[in-house]
Amino acid sequence: MELQILDSLIALFSLTAMEVVLGIDNIVFLSIIVGKLPKNRQTQGRSIGLIAALGLRIVLLFTVSWLANLTNELIVISNFSVSGRDLIMLSGGLFLIAKSTGEIHHKIELGEKSSRSETKKASFASVVTQIIVLDIIFSVDSIITAVGLSGEFYIMVIAVILSLVIMLIFSGSVSDFINNHPTMKILALSFLIMVGVMLFADGLHFHIPKGYIYFAMAFSLLVEFINMRVRKVDPSL
Repeated sequence: MELQILDSLIALFSLTAMEVVLGIDNIVFLSIIVGKLPKNRQTQGRSIGLIAALGLRIVLLFTVSWLANLTNELIVISNFSVSGRDLIMLSGGLFLIAKSTGEIHHKIELGEKSSRSETKKASFASVVTQIIVLDIIFSVDSIITAVGLSGEFYIMVIAVILSLVIMLIFSGSVSDFINNHPTMKILALSFLIMVGVMLFADGLHFHIPKGYIYFAMAFSLLVEFINMRVRKVDPSL
């Protein structure tokens, strides 16, 4: 009995950690999109986004059989097949690439000052809609992975809830940090482009391990932190 409890706790810890790691790209996107809202509505936008993600993931857990069917072939052309999951990954990847590229172009063309004035004009409804669209894409991928790692329904539900609570606690700090440092914002948008390429490639059955992307992002962050320290010591740089 004790061994079974220990196994369940290990599975819960592992699955929660995995869900938090898989949710990093979700938090980055959330931080950038919510940054378009007026300051007094950003916390509300973040909370709605993460609560919507929690609700979607729990609903998807109750439809595990439907999720299993998402991997069934819908379209077959010669030796290439497309499933429902592939279509979600393809559309999600294109959305992320287009959105992130558009944000970078907006910053280059209009500059940070104009970008801040645009932030106040962002529609709360449009921001929440974009968050929910990405929540659906990230949730499907996350839950399919969770189902593959654990067959225990209650462990999956608890892990999803714990991971979203952890993300809710830290999302505010991450969001403020990204939006207060323009270079970090560009870095985050570049990270989202890489995630979009990875999702699109996954939809075409070309699997790119997330570890490569996370390593590249971690290395870029380290370099940028060093640059920030250098600029703090010598503002003329």
